Amino acid sequence: MSELKRVAKTLVGYIKRPDLYPELGRKIIKNIFNRKSAFRGKARTTEWAQSLAVNQETAIGQLFGIKFENFQNLFSEELHDASKREKECPIKMGGAGALELIYYACEFTNAESVVETGVAYGWSSLAALLSLQKRNGTLYSSDMPYLSQDGDRYVGAVVPDRLKKYWKLFRHADKESIPKIFGEMNRADVIHYDSDKSYEGRTWAYREMYQHLRKGGVFISDDIGDNAAFQDFCTRNTISPTVVEFEGKYVGVFVKN
Repeated sequence: MSELKRVAKTLVGYIKRPDLYPELGRKIIKNIFNRKSAFRGKARTTEWAQSLAVNQETAIGQLFGIKFENFQNLFSEELHDASKREKECPIKMGGAGALELIYYACEFTNAESVVETGVAYGWSSLAALLSLQKRNGTLYSSDMPYLSQDGDRYVGAVVPDRLKKYWKLFRHADKESIPKIFGEMNRADVIHYDSDKSYEGRTWAYREMYQHLRKGGVFISDDIGDNAAFQDFCTRNTISPTVVEFEGKYVGVFVKN
């Protein structure tokens, strides 16, 4: 699909969804006035992340005191079925992230309430749900529709039907979904952020979500090397995070004191 066609299709998708007009307005303003905000402080934060980075196994051992076991060994059948569903999906979305980190964060906290932003195929959702099902918990997810690909119905494609009873999916931008989520529940055991990549978007969401994370809860943010939002948030709140290097990118994680 050409870029012009993609933009046109996205715009038409927004026009058909009045409930998404607030996000459309924010995107227009960002693209006109704040195009560089996605990379604010990137060089500084990349150097910082590199100096701290460890692998998933080390992070899980240090943070949670849990012996690492590969997700493929833990859930080979579920991963096989999920991979098949991804291959059958007619649209392209983001791939799987640090699944073990998400799963073990839920196990460490005995999570009953998990909040995530950014779903795509639903790999991170699957990791959280496989833990939450043990305690009859709930995953609250926020993700925008894939307007340019007519992909709304494919969000969360890898999540099996049997786990969907533990899942509530909010189909708006973070600034609409996050208040709705915390209107239904006030305390999260685990938070996983993987949505708006801009500095301002992350800064707003981190602040809103952190205040609802319980003490002893785990906060995870993907792609923290994109800009300095995560590093600056940790500095302001006197947080010493662990940085995980995963497939050439950096994930930030900490346990709330």
